[in-house]
Amino acid sequence: MKKVLIITYYWPPSGGAGVQRWLKLIKYLRTYGWEAIVYTPENPEAPSLDNSLMKDIPEGLKIIKTKIWEPYTAYKTFIGKKDQAINAGFLSETKKPRFSENIAVWIRGNLFIPDARKFWIKPSIKYLVKYLAKNPVNAIVSTGPPHSMHMIALGIKKKLSIPWLADFRDPWTNIDFYHELKLTSWADSIHKRMENKVLRLADKVVSVSWNWASDFEKITKRKIDVVTNGFDESDFENLNKNLSEKFSIVHIGAMNKDRNPINLWKVLSSLIENKPGLKNDIEILLIGKNDFSVLESIKENNLESYLKTINYLPHNEVVDYTSNAQLLLLALNNTPNVMGIIPGKIFEYLASKRPILCLGSVNGDSARIIMKTQSGKVVDFNDTDKLYYEIERYYELFQKKSLFVNSIGIEEFSRRNLCGQIVELLDQISINSNTENN
Repeated sequence: MKKVLIITYYWPPSGGAGVQRWLKLIKYLRTYGWEAIVYTPENPEAPSLDNSLMKDIPEGLKIIKTKIWEPYTAYKTFIGKKDQAINAGFLSETKKPRFSENIAVWIRGNLFIPDARKFWIKPSIKYLVKYLAKNPVNAIVSTGPPHSMHMIALGIKKKLSIPWLADFRDPWTNIDFYHELKLTSWADSIHKRMENKVLRLADKVVSVSWNWASDFEKITKRKIDVVTNGFDESDFENLNKNLSEKFSIVHIGAMNKDRNPINLWKVLSSLIENKPGLKNDIEILLIGKNDFSVLESIKENNLESYLKTINYLPHNEVVDYTSNAQLLLLALNNTPNVMGIIPGKIFEYLASKRPILCLGSVNGDSARIIMKTQSGKVVDFNDTDKLYYEIERYYELFQKKSLFVNSIGIEEFSRRNLCGQIVELLDQISINSNTENN
């Protein structure tokens, strides 16, 4: 077995999409002749907890943990949310952020570079250099955000020259909320300089989408590999298939203000007025945290009586909801980087084999996957007529008990197959390293 050190901030029992990518890839690594060693914080700031993910940790997996100091306790006290988890992606559950929150954002963007985990970088490099001297590995993987993980790997690379794969689950300076960090030109230049170093010095760089890979290539003038997120087939075995009796429109995951599908709420309101029976059949189910603006839009369009919200569910329960939904909603961020946005939930939707309604760019990477697999429909953010037509068509199929989808080729996105793609890259950099050393 070749060995690879995975540097990740997110690890069970932490929940969320940031955990699942490498947890699920590691699950299949041994199949391809690689053994993982995980390096992760002992006391991370977890946005949510999901003990159901613990079952996916391979038996006997070596997990190394060291303590991390983060400024989040002071941050939460400062903004008056001492006992609450911090929402990701600038999701706000109040109408207007407090003055203290705006100051905290400025501090986060300008003083904690690349992120609030920066204080773990130097101690981790020191610890891992000693560890790796006694326990050699064939390669290192860093996965971010948080991008401090890449800076740890960069420090090790400089000292030990171990082959390194940098995995970007999201962009760095092209992430959708980068403009909201209130960056000074000085801070912006440091972020970009760090990003450039990682992109230039890693032996392989991986992005989760084709458009984001292209964005990185413009910065570095080098090839960026794409390994998308995916679904774990084992999560969808032995499910209790019991389709909702309601015309249920289900969205999984956080919905921040950039994902608020304002046009959808308007269209649904209009359809309920014009379509006999729909008001008795429709149910809108949002599983995950929602920005204040989302709930306001729903209220403004008189849809509150049709809405059901669930703040958070363990992953093993989420797949029951997606597999029994009549229609799965994929609301993309209405931001400049939308072309490369492929939410992790899209792959769970594919595996659920229920129709997907995607609201976003009809030419983006999410649309590419949906059209290729014939798993649903994509409607532009502002195309009211098409959105009305598609939902009306889906509802008529529901009334006939004929609302199904015949997806093709979704196995391309299974975690097992995607692990094989990662292993090809690890094999390449480890072989190249051995050749150079010889």
